[in-house]
Amino acid sequence: DAGLQWPPGAPFAKAVRDAIGVRDPEGEIQMVRKGVIEPDADLRDFENVPLEEDVEDYLKREVLPHVPDAWIDHTKTKIGYEIPVTRHFYVYEPPRPLSEIDAELKALEAEIQTLLSQVTE
Repeated sequence: DAGLQWPPGAPFAKAVRDAIGVRDPEGEIQMVRKGVIEPDADLRDFENVPLEEDVEDYLKREVLPHVPDAWIDHTKTKIGYEIPVTRHFYVYEPPRPLSEIDAELKALEAEIQTLLSQVTE
């Protein structure tokens, strides 16, 4: 009635879809862009594939039995190696005994009381 039109373009359509759309995991695919299905970013996940293993073989063996419609976006595939520094170099140090911690807290409380008494005099 006001003679205004909806803003053109995908950003506005995405904002409207996100604001009033309702997700249905069992529903049919609704998002198509230039003939390519647009993935749902809320369902995105990643896997750490062993370096010497083929990504496609890993997908077939480890992922597809649990998520049959999973696929790989090869534009986001990264090749590298993770070095778990903590696992290799962490040395466990047990906490101090509770009695020692309690004694230190009591000494600090006494020091705070002394400082407060000097300020209030």
